[in-house]
Amino acid sequence: MGEFFGTDGIRGVAGQFPLDAPTIERIGYSLAMELRARLDRSPLIIIGRDTRESGEWIEAAIVRGIHTAQAEARSAGVITTPGVAYLTRTLKADAGVVLSASHNPYQDNGIKVFAPSGQKLDDATEQAIERDLKADPASFPPMSSGIKPDESLKEKYFDFLREEIGAGLDLRKQRIVVDCASGASYDIAPLLFASLGALVTAINIEPDGRNINLDCGSLHPERLQEVVLKAEADLGIAFDGDADRALFVDDRGQLVDGDQVLFVMAEYLAARNKLAGRRVVATVMSNLGLELALQQRDIKLARTQVGDKYVLEELLAGGGSIGGEQSGHIIFPEISLAGDGMITALEVVRVMAESSKSLSELTSGFTRYPQVIINVRVARKPPLDSIAPIKAAVAALEEQLDGKGRLLLRYSGTENLARVMIEGQEEATIRKQAEELAQIIKDNLG
Repeated sequence: MGEFFGTDGIRGVAGQFPLDAPTIERIGYSLAMELRARLDRSPLIIIGRDTRESGEWIEAAIVRGIHTAQAEARSAGVITTPGVAYLTRTLKADAGVVLSASHNPYQDNGIKVFAPSGQKLDDATEQAIERDLKADPASFPPMSSGIKPDESLKEKYFDFLREEIGAGLDLRKQRIVVDCASGASYDIAPLLFASLGALVTAINIEPDGRNINLDCGSLHPERLQEVVLKAEADLGIAFDGDADRALFVDDRGQLVDGDQVLFVMAEYLAARNKLAGRRVVATVMSNLGLELALQQRDIKLARTQVGDKYVLEELLAGGGSIGGEQSGHIIFPEISLAGDGMITALEVVRVMAESSKSLSELTSGFTRYPQVIINVRVARKPPLDSIAPIKAAVAALEEQLDGKGRLLLRYSGTENLARVMIEGQEEATIRKQAEELAQIIKDNLG
């Protein structure tokens, strides 16, 4: 990670450095110039944004920079993050730019850049842009003007979802509630499921620039759960602000997270001999219940560090048909290298339709293990296994768990905290174990 680019692009408070208009212009200019130098021609860049009030002026600023570098920019207007990834790939553009802070509150925004493959921007280009941002602003030329969105781009993405991913789906008997988080899917998601025949109830579809993710969507699915039960619906789908992830509510009003989606999809694909390598990729945060449920079905779970970027890297390196995170960010690499909440939703609905089973029936083979997480404030962050009492306590604990539980001990990447996470069969037991380990860490590092 660089000074400006994190694992998910540049993110911060809109209007403040590095998301102030002059810096954004320079980011657009630098990106276009880097691509021009690499390609030895004028690049094409696709742009899309979510519903935040800052989106329009940020888009105008980045387009001014791109145009100043004599490159072509095409705006899809308000569209999901995976929509931009799809358009970048399909239109053979040289880069795609998404203006979104995903699940963050409306005051934040971000700039995420995709390569034509749908993968996030390579490190070398990010580093080159960061070098340019540290240069004297006076070394940049005066910036030119912006563009208007091209509505046909969003239609192209909609057609892909409906005609290719949704091919053959008949949802005429399905009652579906869709929570669009007042975000980028507010118009396209209800229309998509209705066009496939579903009886759709849509909530949080009136974005005002400030209500994105506000007590709604995948971060706050409580109201969706209520609406599903009240409407006696078959399914609830909750997107986040840029719709690259989706969580579900089953017919009983129970929340279904990314781990359960991975289980349902893996079982479905494996039964049809379509699960490459009989393996699923998830992160260290995925519940032990997923690992054990897959193990019983002779399916291996490969774990990566937290972040969809690492899940994708492992899918590409070791092969696989599906990977994802508990948060509902699911990747089907054979369809798209970008996580797409609407693709995930269509795939889940397809399993329900083909199996004639409810989502609660499909997830019944998955038992979530109780999980306890304790954060311990630390004064320093030496390698945890270099502290003898901590190392000894961890070894003793892992012996107690003996494959029927899981311990994850790591530092926070952003705060002076050590995180103790234990999963096991009995909550009271693992809580006591976690508290004892947390005390040992506090005694040695607090």
